Amino acid sequence: EPDPTALAMAHRIVEAAEDKKASDIMLLDVRALTAVTDYFIICSGQSERQLGAVADGIAEGLKEGGVLPIGREGGSNAHWVLLDFGAAIVHVMAPPEREFYQLEKLWADATLLVHVQ
Repeated sequence: EPDPTALAMAHRIVEAAEDKKASDIMLLDVRALTAVTDYFIICSGQSERQLGAVADGIAEGLKEGGVLPIGREGGSNAHWVLLDFGAAIVHVMAPPEREFYQLEKLWADATLLVHVQ
């Protein structure tokens, strides 16, 4: 059974990414595939500025609900930002990096819960 708190947090992340105009947002349920996290959220930003705005918007949106990231790696200048919220891990990527790493294919056996084009 999914943890309702973790699932609600994952949906809040998707909403925050949408608010900052992230594109190709995917919410994957990876509970059956890894013990590291329950959910992966993968999304794209079209510029370094937007990558930072999406990551900051997600962090701020969850902070308002009392949830802080455990860690943050990368940066908009690296064209990839990772936010670790424990039960959910967020990847905000520039399109070339997303195409190169193809996380969706790496986790192809995960259940796709949400896909916002």
